[in-house]
Amino acid sequence: MGTSCLSPPTPLLIPGAPHPSSVLSHCSFLPGRSWQVLDFFSPRFLLGGRAARVALHPVTPTALLCAQAPTGAAAMELGNISQPAYGPGPEAPGSSTPGLVGMVHGFLQLVQPNALPIELIADFGQPQGEETIEEQVQELLLYKLGFLVCMAIGILFIVLVPLVGCCFCCCRCCGNCGGRMYQKQGRHTGCRRRALWVSVLLVSALLLAGDICALVSNTRFSQAVHGTFPNVNNTLDDIRAYLASIPKQINFIIDSSDVPLGHTNSSLQEIGPNLGGMIVLGIRSSTDEALGSLQDLLQGMETLAATFGSIASTRLGLQELQSSYGQRLAKLRDGLSQTLQDCGHPCDNVSLDGLAFSTNFSMIPSVEQQLEALEDVSGSNIMANLEKVNSTLDSTPAKVQEQSQDVVTKTQEQLGLIRQEIRSLQEELPLLEVEENVGAAVGNVTSVLEQNREPIISLDGLRWSICVLLCCMVLLVVLCNVIGLLLGPLGLKEGVLPTQRSCLSNAGGNFFMAGVGFSFIFSWLLMLLVLITFVLGGNTYMLLCESWRSQQFFQLLDTPGLIPGFNLSELLGQEGGTTNFSEMYRQCQQDAALWQMLHLDQTVSLDELLNISQYTGEISTAFKKVNITLSPISLLSQDQRDLLLNASRAGQPPNFTLTLEQLDQNVTQGSLLDLAAELEELANKPDVGVKDKLKADARSLRELDKEMQMKFPGLLQSLKENIHSVQSGADVLEEQTKTALDKANKTQEFLEREMANIIKNETWAFLEELLDFFETYISWAKSRLTEDVARCKPIAQTLDNVEVITCDYILDSLNAFWFSLGWCTVFLLPSIILAVRLAKFYRRMDIADVYR
Repeated sequence: MGTSCLSPPTPLLIPGAPHPSSVLSHCSFLPGRSWQVLDFFSPRFLLGGRAARVALHPVTPTALLCAQAPTGAAAMELGNISQPAYGPGPEAPGSSTPGLVGMVHGFLQLVQPNALPIELIADFGQPQGEETIEEQVQELLLYKLGFLVCMAIGILFIVLVPLVGCCFCCCRCCGNCGGRMYQKQGRHTGCRRRALWVSVLLVSALLLAGDICALVSNTRFSQAVHGTFPNVNNTLDDIRAYLASIPKQINFIIDSSDVPLGHTNSSLQEIGPNLGGMIVLGIRSSTDEALGSLQDLLQGMETLAATFGSIASTRLGLQELQSSYGQRLAKLRDGLSQTLQDCGHPCDNVSLDGLAFSTNFSMIPSVEQQLEALEDVSGSNIMANLEKVNSTLDSTPAKVQEQSQDVVTKTQEQLGLIRQEIRSLQEELPLLEVEENVGAAVGNVTSVLEQNREPIISLDGLRWSICVLLCCMVLLVVLCNVIGLLLGPLGLKEGVLPTQRSCLSNAGGNFFMAGVGFSFIFSWLLMLLVLITFVLGGNTYMLLCESWRSQQFFQLLDTPGLIPGFNLSELLGQEGGTTNFSEMYRQCQQDAALWQMLHLDQTVSLDELLNISQYTGEISTAFKKVNITLSPISLLSQDQRDLLLNASRAGQPPNFTLTLEQLDQNVTQGSLLDLAAELEELANKPDVGVKDKLKADARSLRELDKEMQMKFPGLLQSLKENIHSVQSGADVLEEQTKTALDKANKTQEFLEREMANIIKNETWAFLEELLDFFETYISWAKSRLTEDVARCKPIAQTLDNVEVITCDYILDSLNAFWFSLGWCTVFLLPSIILAVRLAKFYRRMDIADVYR
């Protein structure tokens, strides 16, 4: 019978099978897609591999369904996308000043406590009216008020300190401002000198501490500048590794298409065992129960026939034994009668009636009719028919393999086209365009860094030398103060007039004045350097680093047109798109895929890129035209049905009631052993003349009884058991026969009606299994492209690394330097005042003043 195999499957109504809803309720644990009641053998329930041969025993449809979980596409291993390995991150400079950096941050936040005016900065580059521009300038000045005040103080310091120094020098040259070499003596002169000495010592210690911090920060800044290039290169190497992984990951997804293609091709090459096995499973699910019932019936009839045969042979054996032992009993009875006559009066009471069989075994009913009827079944070819059904089913895979060659060839041609279609995916994905654009930008950054590396390092060396020189100026002032603090007290003696102070004490005072002179000469240069670095470092830190940590910097970058010539959407290959930088950064911190981060689903449809419905449609069309024809299956002919039914009726046993009652009696009417004992008792009496004959007859009785006990009990027990066996077996034989024949009839009708539907449904299931390979792969490819390809955490890590290099390494070192140097510069003013006052107590005066 032939059938077209791609029309919608017809629901199968299997004889004796439960309703589909109950089957599904028992199998609700099976994995896979949502279940649909198409038929009992839909592809959701069928094995994808070779069908196992089912033995001839009853198999319920529920058990069959629950044993068949989908293992085709579900067992297809597509693997996981590997992620590249990245570097450990930027390397910090060798020195560290966390306390000083914290003081700098606190000072900067005190100078500029206001948040970044994003709208103001965004509107600055836009064409505005004059009034609006003035308002914006005022808002900007208000935002920078703290820096402006500090700049004003610095400028005043730079201008006024040299002027004050000149005026101070001129005033002292004229004998004023402490320039007159006269010191008035008083009772508290010593206390004032000691207080000034301690104050100068304290200020010098603060100057020295600030100068050391400035030197450390200057060195750390140079280390940060020198380390910037390897750190940035390592970061860019991570970006290159990230970009290089994108085509590799896409190629992995494309190459993974070989898995479903290989599974499909393998299933097609083994279409005979696969589809044929599925068809065999579908047929066996309806035939196995009927075949099992028929086999049990034949086995029962065979057993019953063997039992009837045993009854017949036992009956014949008992008759032969009865005939043989009957003659011996008669002969023995005649001899005993003569002996008892010879014995006379003492033996008159002996009875010989027990020397006869109590049962006539020839009266046991004959079973030849039953045996003949059952042996007719055994001699028929019913079992050969059943084996023929098995051989027909076993040959199904080979027939399917032979009849499906055309569809296999056409399907394999479509598999080649599907492979080409998936291979073309690499050229159409926008991720590669993003990789090219970003890769070009990374290359430009790398080339710019390499071009400017040597000049920057050279300039930093010059900067480091200048800063060290200025720090040495502060150190020179501190050195003058320290020498003055040492020489002054050492050379000063109590009670000596100011005009008579020693050279050592006078030298200490002169060192104080030298320090004052150096302070006036270099303080404005120090303040100029502090002002320049403060404006550059402080503003950059507050604008970039603080706003970065508060996420305001990202909001500023989201403003379109803020940076002339920079368009993030174009860089990422999003034409006409408005890319949100802050949202991208947040998603990259969560390690989102590039597809999600760039929202590529809004511009590119993966459903269209991975659309292979054209080829799967051709495969479906090819399967629709396949025509699978199987040999007809016949369980029983009408003659065989009649034979079985007649045998079940004719195989009923005869009435064994009387026989069973007789079998429960003794074999002989009396006990031979009791008669032998009675004869021996007579032989022992003194008045009996035939003692020897009586004893001989007693021995003959005992020997005969022994022989009969060896022959008869086993046969009688076997006969009794066989009679009970055939009675119990025959009771259910007719009903069992009717049940088996009814199942066979229904199964035969089902096969004649539903064979085409079984082939149709199983072919449909096999096709869906093939298509499920691609459906699973397409779903996997979509999820991998949107969730795993180009996870962008390295991008967020790169931005974080740039922030660490710029803010934590470079700007923190720069800000710590100007803060330390500014600290020293500010403390030069009290150092000047205190040193001038303390120098009077150690220098040699021209005019004496005696305190009385």
